[in-house]
Amino acid sequence: MPPCPCQVSPKLDFLTKPVAYSDCCQPYHDSLLNDDTATIQAETAERLMRSRYSAFVMLKPDYIVKTTLPAQQDFLDINAIESWARATNWAGLEILEHTAKLGKRHAQVEFEAYFNSSENKDDGLKAHHERSTFLKVKSRADNSERWYFLDPTVEINISQKQPCICGSGEKFKRCCGLYV
Repeated sequence: MPPCPCQVSPKLDFLTKPVAYSDCCQPYHDSLLNDDTATIQAETAERLMRSRYSAFVMLKPDYIVKTTLPAQQDFLDINAIESWARATNWAGLEILEHTAKLGKRHAQVEFEAYFNSSENKDDGLKAHHERSTFLKVKSRADNSERWYFLDPTVEINISQKQPCICGSGEKFKRCCGLYV
């Protein structure tokens, strides 16, 4: 069985036996993509980050969209996400830091996603470094909570004094506005 992409890192040479995809991120992908209620959900922001990275590697753009904050999902271009993921030769993920609690509902994950340039194979290994913000949103339907990625690239037309896009009931400036 192939190792899970989220467990593979050029810097983790101490890993003697990587976890299989079927035992790691696949259950998260299958649960959300086959059933919108997603009986298997990421327990932490880091777990969601790892499953999102694996979704890019495994070409599951629907998972990327469905794990982005619901207020931002309609603004994502699923074809562009898939095209970019397909054109990237992924080489591994390294979690640098997981700040599990920034506030009531927010967390951050700093990571490096390694890749080889598809245009010029002689460029060698590169790293995309990012500090991503995640948000735990409570469902009004069943009161369950789920982690979502807060995408800073999505244009948000909201004033600082309007209710937050996450549905927390707080003003945007005091909630997600701190992290976008």
